[in-house]
Amino acid sequence: MTKEQLFGNINFEALKNDANFKEDSVREVMILPLIKALGYEDDAIERSKSLKHPFLKVGSNKKVAIKLIPDYLLKIDDNYVVCLDAKAPNIHILDNDHIEQVYSYSAHTEVRATYFALCNGVQFALWRREESKPLLVFNLNEIEYYWQRLFCYISPYSIISDNVIYTQTELKHDDSWYKSRKLPKEIQVKKRAVKRHFGVHGYFTRQSWDIVQTYIENFSQPSDVVLDPFGGSGVTAIEAMMSNREAIHLDLNPLSIFMTEALLAPITEEELTTAFVAIKEQFKKFAPKTDEDVEKALKKYPLPKGLRLALPKDADVAIVGELFTKQQLAELALLKFLIKKHRNKNLQKILLLMFSGTVTRVNLTYHVSTSVKAKTGFGGNAAAFQYYRYRIAKEPTYVDVLTCFEMRYQKVKAAKMEMAIFLENYLIRYNGLPQVIQGTATQLPLEDESIDYIYTDPPYGKKIPYLDLSVMWNAWLDFEVTEEDYLAEAIEGGEHNQSKETYNKLIAESIREMYRVLKYDRWLTFVFAHKDPEFWDLIKLTAELSGFEYVGATAQPNGQTSFKKRQKPFAVLSGQLMISFKKVKNPRVWLSANLGMDIGQIILQTIEGVIAKNNGATIEQINNELIIRGLELGFLDLLKKEYEDLAVFLTDFDFEEKTELYKIKKNTKFKTHINIELRIKYYLISHLRRAERANNVATFDEIVLNIMPLLKNGSTPEGQTILGVLQEIAEQAGDGGWRLKQEGQRELFN
Repeated sequence: MTKEQLFGNINFEALKNDANFKEDSVREVMILPLIKALGYEDDAIERSKSLKHPFLKVGSNKKVAIKLIPDYLLKIDDNYVVCLDAKAPNIHILDNDHIEQVYSYSAHTEVRATYFALCNGVQFALWRREESKPLLVFNLNEIEYYWQRLFCYISPYSIISDNVIYTQTELKHDDSWYKSRKLPKEIQVKKRAVKRHFGVHGYFTRQSWDIVQTYIENFSQPSDVVLDPFGGSGVTAIEAMMSNREAIHLDLNPLSIFMTEALLAPITEEELTTAFVAIKEQFKKFAPKTDEDVEKALKKYPLPKGLRLALPKDADVAIVGELFTKQQLAELALLKFLIKKHRNKNLQKILLLMFSGTVTRVNLTYHVSTSVKAKTGFGGNAAAFQYYRYRIAKEPTYVDVLTCFEMRYQKVKAAKMEMAIFLENYLIRYNGLPQVIQGTATQLPLEDESIDYIYTDPPYGKKIPYLDLSVMWNAWLDFEVTEEDYLAEAIEGGEHNQSKETYNKLIAESIREMYRVLKYDRWLTFVFAHKDPEFWDLIKLTAELSGFEYVGATAQPNGQTSFKKRQKPFAVLSGQLMISFKKVKNPRVWLSANLGMDIGQIILQTIEGVIAKNNGATIEQINNELIIRGLELGFLDLLKKEYEDLAVFLTDFDFEEKTELYKIKKNTKFKTHINIELRIKYYLISHLRRAERANNVATFDEIVLNIMPLLKNGSTPEGQTILGVLQEIAEQAGDGGWRLKQEGQRELFN
């Protein structure tokens, strides 16, 4: 049973953001078709049955009883077998309150249903009433993978015959399914809609969970193996787990490894709460209150050796220890000491995650957001996350350690509880936790063709030196970063002054490793957030030379404008491109005009060149250019012999009858090697003219995200950027917009 058979062509992505699609819509549009497909006739479906609450009454006369009203009760021979409750799409059905509510319906003396379920139109969860762990949890857009198991549990036939027979592995499509995948459309970002990422612990970059989840579900199937070789804060691995995929997280930074392991470490809410309360009481008892107490604490509680480590040269102070006052050092040392007393490794790791999040705010670089502080009394970020350097705050703010630690506890607990059911299922399904590996993407410790999907957001040149900026957290957590680690980090610059050539080499080696471990006909999604076409060329050319087929790129806004974007609007993109590659057995190989390019390719190159140079070309201009090129390269006789009629080539181009000009088709790439400045200029003019005709101005981000996928081939002059060409041919208009310069003010094609 497919989702189309059950729900028609419903757009699940749009449903999540549709304010009019509420609980009643979930009941009738999503749940009712599912119930009937399971085999329940109308007389076996009881809607909104009113049940008396077995314990509570309200009102002074004690006669007004509280009513319990489950949305659906399914019955066989007048016996209730399934209790099913609906929630709106924005409700998290795995919150304990909702589970307890529907459980109480199923356990009611008037019901006594064997199974109970929750559905919010996006997700479905099923329990057997006597068991605490769910039998099934899945997203409805992937119901075809789980239909057999769902049918075997709660269809009338299965219940009557007690025929609950299924395999642990769900339906799997063959390789043709992977070959036919389409690129996801732009996703409306909702970063804060889940608790497992937002607010748990800061990091330098973090992909929005819903983008990652959408791409994972689009390009892979349940039980597939998903890899992120530049794992960062662990979003890919966690979303793979939440989507019932096997997850592998790899990163060079020990902070990345620690954060991901701590988020994935299994623990009960009771264990975490008991440990937190005990630490809180001990901290209150021993916290230093006077200068004398501080000096005693600094001697009593061990400080990490890493406090003597040097900070990056652009830091306001020389070593890590100088980022803290004595009071902060003493209190943090005490807190860490109390945490380290716990022998339960999972519990200790989670408590240290809360501690590390506390370090983010308890230091002299913590910059308070005035607007947030006015509203909540608390808010801001560490300079390393906000400014990408260790900048001492002009007015350092005192942040109470215990208050901050308690906030981290609330955030981490919420994240752990949201993930708990999926983590339990993962442990059973794969007999262990997701793999979290410290290492380099240039040497993946994985077998050839062992991965079903790769989603990754790599470092971008000089943008963020991750290891340099992580030194404060790594120091407090006692993580060592070796010289070999720094040299293996794929960045440009940094304290070890990595060259651009080294950075390019490491990225290229990483792409070749991704090709090696990926299965054939499987996909690689490369998040591209760089404004330089040269780096686009590096990724695309290396991928194609490795054997990947470039399929396309989708512009994806990130949902909000970052501080960096506001500070440097033309240096930082507030969106990204999702580049999609497929590993194929017969890859296209790039050809060069000097290495066997056939005559047809040379002709295409010549036609595209004259169109780019003149922003469109007449048939006469094209013919004249071909004659000149034919004479120069000695192929004029071959041209007459093989291609007497140029129509075979011109069908690849648009023809404007009004101007009698041939042009590159809209959203079509140049097919041959042309100077990149000409290509950038051509696409910029086309984009800006389309905007003019629509009475719009184009923003820098919109321009970059729309034309970057169209650039290919050729070498890029050193330092070449789209902004440089844009400033040559266009002028700023309005708030952040651009329009072409007026005729007479510019010479577009000299």
